Amino acid sequence: MWVLLNNDNFQGIFVSFSVKLERLLQHYHDLRDALATSTVSDPQEYAKLSKEYADLTPIADAISLLKNTEQEMASLEELLADPVIDKDMRDLASLELQELKAKLPDLELSIKIRLLPKDADDERNVILEVRAGTGGEEAALFANALLRMYQRYAANKGWKFEMLDMNETGIGGIREASASITGKGVYARLKYESGVHRVQRVPETEASGRIHTSAATVAVLPEVEDVDIHIEDKDLVIDVYRASGAGGQHVNTTDSAVRITHVPSGIVVTQQDERSQHKNRAKAMKILRARLYEAERVRKDAERAANRKSQVGSGDRSERIRTYNFPQGRVSDHRINLTLYKIQQIMEGEALDEMINALIAEDQAAKLAEAAEV
Repeated sequence: MWVLLNNDNFQGIFVSFSVKLERLLQHYHDLRDALATSTVSDPQEYAKLSKEYADLTPIADAISLLKNTEQEMASLEELLADPVIDKDMRDLASLELQELKAKLPDLELSIKIRLLPKDADDERNVILEVRAGTGGEEAALFANALLRMYQRYAANKGWKFEMLDMNETGIGGIREASASITGKGVYARLKYESGVHRVQRVPETEASGRIHTSAATVAVLPEVEDVDIHIEDKDLVIDVYRASGAGGQHVNTTDSAVRITHVPSGIVVTQQDERSQHKNRAKAMKILRARLYEAERVRKDAERAANRKSQVGSGDRSERIRTYNFPQGRVSDHRINLTLYKIQQIMEGEALDEMINALIAEDQAAKLAEAAEV
């Protein structure tokens, strides 16, 4: 049962809805009994079943609430069918029944959303990459503002934000930067941020007060381990050199900077923030694994694209996803046609959740519509 709910095939998810809920609830109770009676002796199997039980608990609770609501409705309907009850009791029961009926669609929707196939990477940590695009120094300044936005958003969420690499322009901008963000459900929320972010504002260096348009690219990559993606040593070309930076920053007297080229894919990763060559190599390999894993995700998504109606959260870095208009104080997400006049709060990371919550809701609605049509 649980395998069906977690694969990419939507077929059959909402067929015989009540039957599937009964089966899932029974499976949940079987898991509970097996764990409670210690009939599972293998520690690894026990850990696996414990995780499945924990994952199923919110769904089982929602199903139980739905069943209890349906039972209460049945009892009230039976009461209303009794010709001898007095008017006050009938009015009270009728009102309560209407209230329960009104709750029913939301309860069912909540369960259907929980039953949607999960993105296997949702609980992963991420590698965040921000690059300045068109617009020269203004684009570099905007890229740095985006990086700060995500740093503040991570702090608000209680996530750990660690800079991996930063190529600064020297006057407050960045050409590119990468960071590691760790915490609960990081990728599930940040995956919608991949794409081109456009800014419209008057640059500080603009004497005439004209509004300029520039852009930065954001990539959110699920962080993976060696066991997730295997990289052959023969496929790597590793160069070491002396680190350097704007204004003499990060300058080293030893060959500590590392450049790793993955020959089959052509991906190149450089790392020079650490004084240790070993640490720079470890960070570069972490980024390389994430980029290779993401490339494979994109390839698989492209194969399924013909059958997908929604591209929300597709992670296409060439797609213009959002515009930040400072003179009008608005931020517009073009994928869902949502505009919020809260640009300062969003740039501070405080109101970014409003955007992300709307994107998640749109993604869920699209998947529900797809499932219903199958």
